[in-house]
Amino acid sequence: MNNSSLSATLISELTSIVGAENILTSTEDRICYAYDGQRVEYVPEAVLRPADSQQISRILTLANEERFPVVPRGAGTGLSGGSVAASGGVVLDLTRMDRIIEVDPGNLHMIVEPGVITTAIINKAESIGLLYPPDPGSMSVSTIGGNVAENAGGLRAGKYGVTRNYLMQIQAIAPTGEAFLSGARTRKCVAGYDLVSLMCGSEGTLGVITEISLRLVPMPKYRKSMMATFPDAASAGQGIADIIAAGLVPSTLEIIDNTTLRVIEDYAHLGLPIDAGALVLVEFDGLVESVVDEESDQAFRSLESSGATTVQQADDAEQRDKIWQARRVALAALSRARPTSILEDVTVPLPRLSEMIDRVQQIGQKNSVMIGTFGHAGDGNLHPTILADDRDEEEMKRVEAAVEELIAAALQLGGTVSGEHGIGFSKAPFLAQEVGEGSMEVMRRIKRALDPNGILNPGKFV
Repeated sequence: MNNSSLSATLISELTSIVGAENILTSTEDRICYAYDGQRVEYVPEAVLRPADSQQISRILTLANEERFPVVPRGAGTGLSGGSVAASGGVVLDLTRMDRIIEVDPGNLHMIVEPGVITTAIINKAESIGLLYPPDPGSMSVSTIGGNVAENAGGLRAGKYGVTRNYLMQIQAIAPTGEAFLSGARTRKCVAGYDLVSLMCGSEGTLGVITEISLRLVPMPKYRKSMMATFPDAASAGQGIADIIAAGLVPSTLEIIDNTTLRVIEDYAHLGLPIDAGALVLVEFDGLVESVVDEESDQAFRSLESSGATTVQQADDAEQRDKIWQARRVALAALSRARPTSILEDVTVPLPRLSEMIDRVQQIGQKNSVMIGTFGHAGDGNLHPTILADDRDEEEMKRVEAAVEELIAAALQLGGTVSGEHGIGFSKAPFLAQEVGEGSMEVMRRIKRALDPNGILNPGKFV
């Protein structure tokens, strides 16, 4: 059954490129690609599943000739609408390109195709005693190409950084069909424009990534985790800021407010202290045991002096895993609490973290909406998650007002509209508020220069 609006001739040409088994045109197939983590549905006109860069180049060349949009997509786990066909056209499903091409322990790098699942990269690195640090919450299903396109972060970002910090070289296809390469498999490279950084975080609007060389680091030998309870989320935020102000750099530093804490316990039955106003989860890692111990002891004392009600260190790996399981299941738990969950993503400077947490609670109360907050507090990144029912029009109006106020609050505190989820179409209306019209025009010029016909992921970003 073919319900695509693309012409039969064009469907035939696309089929000749990817093969009949790798073009999806039925409504049943296409609707599976109509969503990411957003609530809005955009059904593509067709889905193409290329096997290599040559097929991608031919598709983009044809798209420029025939003027139809192309939207690159990995696993579709994004949370800003970046991988859906908001302007129609075809979705380019890159999950067939899933090879780990090379692992080089001597040069501390790994070469992969864009469809490799993030956890597979992490596990492969760990199998040879190395670490690929970026660990987004969706890492067990997200693809590395999507991580690069969104510049994904994760729990370890406060110490280790985000995806951009681990990119050595990329190969990609320009919107007009030409293959290009940037970066090198050396530890340093300043040869030409830094197209690696330009492509990272560009959300599939400036090119289609076909091969990625990733930097690896030595695996830490020692880890120590702890969990602290606080009477309220704002004081927990201050406790987190105090740890950073003390010159400590935890590998992971997370916060979970009471609303989220109760939902997690109801979902996973981990024996969490549901009467706590908030939890702070901290982990230190390193290659020298005495250093890890010293940092952990300092953090323990800092949390106590910051007003923590309790501070508990994990005695063994089982306790450590239990602590981090609570954080890993936060989104899944919140998603089942009510029919609709809207996961927001705002980041503020660390000294303003406590104030932002306070503002989140005020915004929830003002608009009579339920908000559960958790996040990567070690880098100021919070995920206020609004729980609602999108069948209730009046409630959803209050939700929309709350979202706008959350973003305005982050900007007022010197923060950003998105720390790691990207802009896509969901936050495009807010981007100019942060960067200004001059920056928007520069980005538009870059887009027009690389994609003169506007075929690659239109309707996003700029």
